[in-house]
Amino acid sequence: MAKKKTKQTKSEVVDFSKYIRWFWMLFTGGILAIILLFLLASWGLLGEMPDHTRLENPETNLATEIISSDGKTLGKFYFNDNRTPVGYEDLPKILVDALIATEDIRFYDHSGIDGRGTLRAFSKLGSGGGASTISQQLAKQLFTDQVSKNKIERGLQKVREWIIAIRLERQYTKEEIIAQYFNIYDFGNNGDGIRSASRIYFGKEPKDLDLKESAMLVGMFKNSALYNPRRNPVGVKNRRNVVLAQMYKYDYITEEVKDSLQATELDLNYTPESHREGIATYFREYLRGFMKEWANDEKNRKPDGTKYDLYSDGLKVFTTIDSRMQQYAEDAVALHMPRLQAEFDHQNTPKRNPTAPFLELDKSEIDKLLKDGMRRGERWRILKNQGKSAKEIEASFYEPVEMTVFKWIDGKAGEVDTVMKPIDSMRYYKSFLHPSMMSMDPLTGHVKAWVGGMNYKHFQYDMVKQGKRQVGSTFKPFVYATAIDQLQVSPCDSFPRTPITIEANKFGNPESWTTKNSDGNYSGIQTLKDALASSTNTITARLMNEIGPQPVVDMAKNLGVEQDILAVPAIALGTADISVYEMVAAYSTFANKGVYNKPVMVTRIEDKNGTVLYQVAPESKDVLSEEVAYVAVNLMEGVTNAGSGRRLRHKWATDAVYKEIITGYPYEFDNPIAGKTGTTQNQSDGWFMGMVPNLVTGVWVGAEDRAAHFRTITYGQGASMALPIWALYMKACYADETLDVSKGEFEEPEELSINVDCEAVDEGDLGADSKTKDDDNVDIDF
Repeated sequence: MAKKKTKQTKSEVVDFSKYIRWFWMLFTGGILAIILLFLLASWGLLGEMPDHTRLENPETNLATEIISSDGKTLGKFYFNDNRTPVGYEDLPKILVDALIATEDIRFYDHSGIDGRGTLRAFSKLGSGGGASTISQQLAKQLFTDQVSKNKIERGLQKVREWIIAIRLERQYTKEEIIAQYFNIYDFGNNGDGIRSASRIYFGKEPKDLDLKESAMLVGMFKNSALYNPRRNPVGVKNRRNVVLAQMYKYDYITEEVKDSLQATELDLNYTPESHREGIATYFREYLRGFMKEWANDEKNRKPDGTKYDLYSDGLKVFTTIDSRMQQYAEDAVALHMPRLQAEFDHQNTPKRNPTAPFLELDKSEIDKLLKDGMRRGERWRILKNQGKSAKEIEASFYEPVEMTVFKWIDGKAGEVDTVMKPIDSMRYYKSFLHPSMMSMDPLTGHVKAWVGGMNYKHFQYDMVKQGKRQVGSTFKPFVYATAIDQLQVSPCDSFPRTPITIEANKFGNPESWTTKNSDGNYSGIQTLKDALASSTNTITARLMNEIGPQPVVDMAKNLGVEQDILAVPAIALGTADISVYEMVAAYSTFANKGVYNKPVMVTRIEDKNGTVLYQVAPESKDVLSEEVAYVAVNLMEGVTNAGSGRRLRHKWATDAVYKEIITGYPYEFDNPIAGKTGTTQNQSDGWFMGMVPNLVTGVWVGAEDRAAHFRTITYGQGASMALPIWALYMKACYADETLDVSKGEFEEPEELSINVDCEAVDEGDLGADSKTKDDDNVDIDF
């Protein structure tokens, strides 16, 4: 029997309408709250929002870039951000593909916020991966100074980032957003932006990155502090492989490519970019001073009247330095100096020289020299600023401390950790020979190479322009040029080699002055060409007696020598202290037919937008007639053909241990070369000035203190100390077919009234090119 249905009362009927109303009220209220939240954020009431101007020009610190004449980056100036932006066109497709596949596969389909990804993130409470688009991540990088640890505050930051992402999408193209994202990210190890990162980690420009290199860098977007290739190579490799897997997942690469690359190592080519490392370090430091002076000039101001910041305004400094020639110059120094140093150390063992590395000094003189060095050093300055007394500071020099010192290791610059008393480290560093070199195009004044020392990290004093040392016989061409100009003497004119004394007070010299010939030979006569080739001091003194020292000083000044030179007869033999910079400029005047060009290092400066802020105005002046300049060059050609520089023409080896570097001659140059060697008193300084028609190069080698020097002329002459660097450099320049270094003749003037066609001189008159006579050593009376 069927049961009778019981009729429900009105009170028993469930009323869902109120729940539905509450649902819609809450839903609508939530939507309105979210809209209000976004409105408040967009109005800047929940935190500062960037205006249109800031979106158009985000505030990012950009490093100043130093660019060589052949378009290479020599280095950068920056404090914290080593950033140089690149355009989208400079990013390889594989790099962009890796980014899209890993960070935002729907990047080209959304307008700043990925709705699908956001819903997935909400539904899985973030466990399914983040939903930040590339645009949102860019907004975070540009406009979120510090990510908050507070969840509410971080939520508000996210809202602002969403709004900024949408505005960025309206402001920029997709390609511009990708380029900005690559440019803004900090990849660690001073790799600010993709260009710095690719150069630091792989030693190449972004456009040259291959697939696995691109994958590694994109993988670092996850967290560059955690995924640091130097500290965590295993983690970085795993992260790189995730990127490759993502690229395979979305059909950017095949499975075979993925598998093969995942099995490889990172293959880093770590090339740090710092102020003390890389190429042209000494030149870059000179340039820093040049740029600071330029920026401080009131004529060089931004449109708003403020000064340009060398470290953050993204300036581009275009220099005359050729990166290839600079590298060849540094290579030549690195090849010659450790071998020369090895011989110097060999001569300065405690058994051979108890006062090493000094000669002709007693203990009290050495102690004074070192104590004077203490007070000039950085250690003294730092401790003094800390409030230490002079007694306390001096005592600290005798307490052993841990330190890292420079050392030539297997013929290469290196470092060793050691424990040493600071006073002993001073003596250790004074035992090193130092090089300096500058190379310049005489026709334009453009400086092509600048090597101020052998290791900027440990030896920061620049011997190209800061350092000035006695130039020895490299000064003699100034005397000869003055004589040619005033007396119209010919290279073929002959003079006796006999001693000559210039009496006291004749030219303001308080005492009579007599010089000696380094070979001790005073018999016979010599042509001027032979006299300069063999560096005969007595004949140079005879010329000085005829013309007087003041015209020679005037000549040197007109040729570009800057500091004062005392007008006394002794300057004929190179008593003046002159820089490599000045000597190269002076010799370039001879090669440039008598026209002096002030050395040029910077051709122009641009701001980050490419606006030219500075353009060089070359400075030139006529110093000599074309005829006098040519005759002077002809005289100096004799030095390399038959004089102290003739080892450039041969391939002889006279030393089994150091052959082809110190006393050997693996050069065999057969093209016209004009030049002059120079060796100062007691072999303290060695010089070589060498010229071809479109390149003049000067080299100096010597110790920090003149009391540290070779005992004999064998290795202590300019032909052994400095000439090999010039020769190795020029060999490399000639081997590079992309360079246009001349092998031609120096151009003869159309009208040449001075005879330069001298008969060949008996080689015996010059002395054999040997360890004892192939020199231009001078005896200087002070």
